[in-house]
Amino acid sequence: MKVKILELESKSEVKSQIYLVTKNKSKLPSINDGWRFNFSKHSKGKDFETYILKTNKTPEIIEGCLIINTKSPHQVYMAFVEVAPHNRGNEKRYDKVAGCLIAFACRQSFINGQEGFLAFDVLEEKEENQKKLMNMYNRKYNAVRLDDSTTMIILPDGSERLINEFLN
Repeated sequence: MKVKILELESKSEVKSQIYLVTKNKSKLPSINDGWRFNFSKHSKGKDFETYILKTNKTPEIIEGCLIINTKSPHQVYMAFVEVAPHNRGNEKRYDKVAGCLIAFACRQSFINGQEGFLAFDVLEEKEENQKKLMNMYNRKYNAVRLDDSTTMIILPDGSERLINEFLN
């Protein structure tokens, strides 16, 4: 799927693509490369689909990665989402990478007949970091927390807003 992310240095949109990774076709990001997750390890489940986001400008560099489960009965489950290490913090190269990937997962929920419901868990070692991350998901991506759990969900209206903002 074609998307646009924001190059912060030039303040211009950069044409990009989200690709489905077929088994053994791409080297996936790992902890050894400075990422928080080992995507090769986590993408092995039979019901999981792995996607990467790359720019047309530098197609050899992965800007973000997403693993979703589209086979759950009531919603699409976002198992992992992460932006590249060079897209984090004050010196990040691109913005809107996570938004595009999360909106893409929401879109997959509509495509798979799950009406736009997207669920995911926020698991951090420190409770304060977990709360910060949950607040950020709520503020930026319309996610709501289920009860007192670590599970968050994006409801259909929120999914539609993300799709309109990041994919259209």
